Amino acid sequence: MKPREDIATIYEAALGVFADFGFKKATLDDIAAELGMTKGNLYRYAANKKDLYRSTVRHAMLRWQGRVRDAIEQESDATQQFHVMCRKAVAYLAQDDALRRLLVRDPDIFPMFPANDPYADINANSVAMIRSILERGIAEKRFRAVDLETVPEIIFSVYKMFIIRMYIKSRDPAQEEMFNQMVTLITRGLFKETGV
Repeated sequence: MKPREDIATIYEAALGVFADFGFKKATLDDIAAELGMTKGNLYRYAANKKDLYRSTVRHAMLRWQGRVRDAIEQESDATQQFHVMCRKAVAYLAQDDALRRLLVRDPDIFPMFPANDPYADINANSVAMIRSILERGIAEKRFRAVDLETVPEIIFSVYKMFIIRMYIKSRDPAQEEMFNQMVTLITRGLFKETGV
């Protein structure tokens, strides 16, 4: 084994173990075994299981956010950026099985109410991403003028509600259609009509 493991490799292994067993039942021995190292060696990367858990969840959430940001940056039009943001942010969890399973086991990772948010800084960056798209759309006269303090928070809250309903509470296919209708409803209220 290499003298130092790549920290992303450790987080990926830990994410899989935490997704399989949950925080309480997962052990550092399980994670070390997944990595082919000793538990003692794992302590070189984390002070304890709680520290490793928080760092692992942070890593997974930042990766999720980064993939959405990358997809947005591929678009040059604010309306397309908004659509891509909405769709990619939700679709990502359909692809990241381990993070989705971890959210099911620990819904407090992505709470509905910000007062109890252990990853408030990451979620604040998501709200800032929404605000940035809204600012651009308003400046380009593609979006209606909206309150840039409250509307990004409202959109993020609606988004969280759908994440919870679609991936944490149930896997009902009807939820996806509800999400599509919600995006249509928001964009019809946000986007200016052509020629206006």
